[in-house]
Amino acid sequence: MKLFKNKFSILAMILVISMIALAGCGSKPAGQTAQEPAKEEVKLSGEIKIDGSSTVFPITEAIAEEFRAVYPDVKIPVGVSGTGGGFKKFVAKETDINDASRPIKSQEAADAASAGVEYVELKVAFDGLSVLVNPSNTWVDYLTVDELKKIWAPDSTVKTWKDVRAEWPAEEIKLYAPGTDSGTFDYFTEEINGKSGAIRPDFIGSEDDNVLVQGIAGDKNALGFFGFAYYEENKDKLKVVKIDNGNGAIEPTFDTIKDGSYAPLSRPLFIYVNKASLEKPEVKEFVTFYLETAKDIVKEVGYVALPDEEYAAGLNKIK
Repeated sequence: MKLFKNKFSILAMILVISMIALAGCGSKPAGQTAQEPAKEEVKLSGEIKIDGSSTVFPITEAIAEEFRAVYPDVKIPVGVSGTGGGFKKFVAKETDINDASRPIKSQEAADAASAGVEYVELKVAFDGLSVLVNPSNTWVDYLTVDELKKIWAPDSTVKTWKDVRAEWPAEEIKLYAPGTDSGTFDYFTEEINGKSGAIRPDFIGSEDDNVLVQGIAGDKNALGFFGFAYYEENKDKLKVVKIDNGNGAIEPTFDTIKDGSYAPLSRPLFIYVNKASLEKPEVKEFVTFYLETAKDIVKEVGYVALPDEEYAAGLNKIK
């Protein structure tokens, strides 16, 4: 009888242990089931199509790389058609986001409305449009805004450096500028010549800023302009020109661009997001990620970050 009782006790103990183990196993799947939907919510895929400004491209491409590290199943091709070329694709609903180095023009906005494209404008950084010459150019230290206009105006008669200042050499100036679809081109012509697109025709133009870098770096008598970040990236090959708008000659730097003293060639940079695209979780998450990480990445790629409150305002727009 005693042996029977011991066996019974052992069996009872095994049964209790088994029930506890089963209960534990049962609770674990329940916990996993509760967590699985959350994992599904952050598992993103699909494609985010972006095009536009060559100036904004380095920012967007850098942020896209960081985003892909977190969400490797999301494809993010970033094209460079220039701000104007990008807006054409944006209005045609070929892209979700347009990089822009100027605000959208009234005609572009009208075209978007006609096509049923609603959008959100988001400011992402500041840039200082830089005027560059070849490092072998020893005579140009600064240019006034009036001298820039004299050189670049549609009716300009300037052919040589001597035509700008009498003490400069009588050597022909070779002009380099962004292409006509570039927001940088629009901004410069508007600020210097008083009208977007107003410029002399005899310049070498390209939407690819690297082409302009190579042109100026290889030509002693070259003069051109493009975004500050490309100068920073190539400062060993180029010489930046200070600009005097009547308050003294100012060189573009992070500080002078941020405080606005580098005038009139400091400007904001934008992305434009199709509102319909924001309905896609991968696009909304990317734009949120963009604004949350822009402050640090903007600095890394050579631009000037916005104040914190401006990024916060952008986040509120998309929420």
